[in-house]
This record gives sequence, structure tokens and C-alpha cells, in this order.
Amino acid sequence: MATGLTKKQSQIVENMEQFIKTSPWLLRVSEQKKYTGPVLTVCERTVSPKGNPCLMEHGFMHNGKLRFCKDAIRMIVSHVSNDNGEPLELQSLIDDKVAFRGRIPLDDTAGAKLALLFLLQATILDTERVEMMAWRIERFTREESMYWLGKITVPTYGEKSIAWAKTGLRAMLAGRAEDKEDIQEILNMIRK
Repeated sequence: MATGLTKKQSQIVENMEQFIKTSPWLLRVSEQKKYTGPVLTVCERTVSPKGNPCLMEHGFMHNGKLRFCKDAIRMIVSHVSNDNGEPLELQSLIDDKVAFRGRIPLDDTAGAKLALLFLLQATILDTERVEMMAWRIERFTREESMYWLGKITVPTYGEKSIAWAKTGLRAMLAGRAEDKEDIQEILNMIRK
């Protein structure tokens, strides 16, 4: 059993190992010197311009924002399943302490949702706005997640179009900084 993990978590880690090399996305749980506590980084499995397989990072989350978004993140990863459609129960690895360190396999839906959240939250300071964004992204379908991820990462109409898409999506999902009272009211309705 890995240090700090429960027996159930160790079993989940053992069961997910076979999917790490083939899953389209990975959630890396690590520690970094400049941050306290765990850092979650979402990576997409892709091919470099030279044709070599590689992992492309799509953002990270840590500290207070992670504390506020943990329940939504757990819900997002809870839908990842094995080839037989049985849930891998990955949400158990994102518990209160997040003792697990390593890579967690994700499917396209979970990967795209976490990529959206991690990319959009980077410039928002208010943790409640970030949490509201997390819960709203959690409710996206696979198609919505992929569509919006494309809008904020693929420069179809130039780099400016990416900046505009991020700004618009942030406002749509998390309101504005001055919407504090409304944000609290909406959060109370959408928390699970």
C-alpha cells in the first residue's frame, strides 16, 4: 500500500494502472516547491509536430481554489470507467487530504472538463466564482466540453479569438467580480 493511502485507495490505484498508458488524458497529482499541498495538472495525450507521443499540459490548480473545487472535481472524475463501463472510483483519490501522488487516467469528457476549469480559473481570484465555474462545467455534456475547449485553445480566427472566448466563457460561467451576492445565491443552489 502506498504511503498515506487507505486500503480502498490502494486498490483503486492498482485497478487504474492498466489505463494510464492508453487514456487520452491524465490528471497528475504532485507537489511543487512554490505551492503548499497538492497540485493537480491536467494533461492531454497528443503527438508532437515531429510525430512523437507527448503529454500537453492544459493548466493546473492548487491551494484555496482546489479546496473550493474539490467536490466538483470529484464528481467529474467519478464518471471515468473501465472498458466494461464499470466506474474506476477515481473520486476516492481526491479526498480531503489528497494523499495520492501520481497519475490518474481520464477519459475525453473528464479531461476536457478539467482542462476547461484549469485554463479558465487561472486569472480569477475569487474562489467562490471559481467554484461556481467548476460546478457549471461539471454539468456540461461531452460535446459541450469539447466544443468550448476547442474555442479557448484552437486559434481558428487568431490568438485574439482565444482571449475573447476565455473572457466570454468566464463571464457566462462565473459572473463578474461585482456579482458577489448573486454568486453566493447561485452557489447555494448548485452545490451538490
